[in-house]
Amino acid sequence: MTPSEHLPLFLSSRMSRRGFLALGAGATAAVGLAACSSGGGTASGAKIGPTSPLVAQAEQARRAGNASLQSVTLDAMPSDVDLGGIQVKTWTFGGSLPGKEIRVKRGEVLHALLTNRLPQPTSIHWHGLALRNDMDGVPDVTQAAVAPEGNFTYEFTVPDAGTYWFHPHVGVQLDRGLYAPLIVEDPEEGGNYDTELVIVLDDWLDGTGTDPDAVLDDLRKNGMMMGGSTGSDMSEMGHGAMPGMSGVGKSNVLGGDAGDVSYPYMLANGRIASAPTSFEGRAGQRIRLRLINAAGDTAFRVGVPGVPMHVSHTDGFPVVAPGGVDSVLLGMGERIDAVITLPDRGVPVLAIPEGKEAPYAQVLLHSGAARAGAANDGAVTQLKMSGIATVADFTAAPTVALPDKTPDVTHDLVLAGPGAKYDWMINGKAFNPQDGLPIQQGQRVRLRFVNNSDMFHPMHLHGHTFQVRGANGTGPRKDTAIVLPRETVEVDFDANNPGQWLTHCHNIYHGEAGMMTVVSYVE
Repeated sequence: MTPSEHLPLFLSSRMSRRGFLALGAGATAAVGLAACSSGGGTASGAKIGPTSPLVAQAEQARRAGNASLQSVTLDAMPSDVDLGGIQVKTWTFGGSLPGKEIRVKRGEVLHALLTNRLPQPTSIHWHGLALRNDMDGVPDVTQAAVAPEGNFTYEFTVPDAGTYWFHPHVGVQLDRGLYAPLIVEDPEEGGNYDTELVIVLDDWLDGTGTDPDAVLDDLRKNGMMMGGSTGSDMSEMGHGAMPGMSGVGKSNVLGGDAGDVSYPYMLANGRIASAPTSFEGRAGQRIRLRLINAAGDTAFRVGVPGVPMHVSHTDGFPVVAPGGVDSVLLGMGERIDAVITLPDRGVPVLAIPEGKEAPYAQVLLHSGAARAGAANDGAVTQLKMSGIATVADFTAAPTVALPDKTPDVTHDLVLAGPGAKYDWMINGKAFNPQDGLPIQQGQRVRLRFVNNSDMFHPMHLHGHTFQVRGANGTGPRKDTAIVLPRETVEVDFDANNPGQWLTHCHNIYHGEAGMMTVVSYVE
C-alpha cells in the first residue's frame, strides 16, 4: 500500500496534548497533514509535505535500478517477557525483547509490514536514517497513526551504512519493549574486526506495578521523580532503593540532573545483570561492539574494564577518535561502534546508568574456556573511576566531514523546563505540529541548541545527519547529540531531503511533554 492509502486513518484519532497518539475525534490531525502536503504555508512559503512529488523524487534519486528488496513483518503486540527471572507484561515487536534485528545492506530497499495488535494506535520511526519523509513514522507530521488491528507498509531505500534502530513515535510507547536494532552493512567495511556484537541498552519499569503512561501522568501531576514499583525484586536495584523514592541523582559528566524517572532495572539485550546474555569468543578476537541506547530517561557509561575500546563510529558515521578509551557516554537515542580485542580472560561489557543510583546492565564475553562471571560490582566501581569519552573527543572522518561553508540559515532552539505541569518547551512553546523552522532545499542549515534548563537533553533530528561543531568546527557526524545544562551546541547539516522533519529531545518524557518542533522544508 502507498502512504496515501492510509490517510483516512487520520480521521480516527488523536491522543495526548501534543496529539501523537490518536484516540478520539481527529479532524485536527487530518488538517495538519493536508497543510503540509497541499500548501499550508509558513512565512517563507508553502510547506513541502510528505506527499509532495519532491519527496518521491528524492527517494528515486537514492534508489538504484537494480536495488534488492528485503521484506520483513513486524507485529506490535502485548507480550509476557522474562527479564531474567522477573516476568513482566509489556508490548513488543513479535514477542521478543529487544525485537528481532533487521540487517540489510546499504542501498537495499526495506519493505516492512507493521501490524498493530496493541490496544492503542502506534507507528515506527526508523531512527537515524535519512529516508523518505512519508516513511518517517511521526503521526501528525508524516503519517497517520496505525489504528489497533490496522497495518501500514513502510518501504524505503536504506541510504547509509551504520548502526541504527527503530521504535514507535506515539506517546511514551518507546519506554515499553517496542524497539529493535537495524544494522545497515557496508560491503567495504570489516577489515579491522573479526566479528560483531549488537548490544541494546534500556531502563525498565513497564509491568513492575506501573507503566510509562502512569509515570508521565505522575510527573505532570506532581512535578517530581516517579517510576518503578514496590513489588520489584530489590536485589537487582542496588542500595536497597525503593522505586519512585530514590535512584535519580546528579552527574558531573552530564552537568547536573541525571534524569526524572527512577527505574528498578537496567537491561542489556533484554536481561538484568544477574541473568545476562553472553557471547562466546576467543582470546585475540577483535569484536565490533554496536552499542544502542534505547532507554527512555537514562544515559549510560559503557566500557569493558581493563580492555581499551577503539571507537570507530558515532550514530552510524565513521569518526577519528583518540586511542583506546576506558568508557564512552551514550545518551538516549545515541549509538557508538567500538572495536575491542578480547583478552585471555572472560570480561563483561558494562553499562552503568550515569548519575543514577540504579543497577547496572551487562553482557558477558567468554574467552574460550575462560568464563566471565556475572558478579561484577568491583568492575563497576573501577569503570566509574576511569576516564570517559564524550562527543568532544571525536571528529568526523575526512570521508564524511561536511565541506566548510557559511550557513545559509541559522535557527536557535532554546530548551527550557520543566514548568509547573512538567512542561518542556522549545523557544517558549510546547510542540505544535503546525509550527516549524523554515528551511529550503540546498541550504546549509545551522541549528543552535541553547539549553536554559538544569538537565541534559539528547537532541535528535529526523531525516538527516548533522555535524557537531566542535572547538575546531569539525566534530562528529551524528543525528543525536547531548546538550548539557546551560550550554549551547551548534550543529550543521545540508538540506537535501525534503519534507517535514521532527527534532526533539530523546528523553521520551521531555519529548512527550512538549520539547519538540519541526524542521520544515518550504518552497
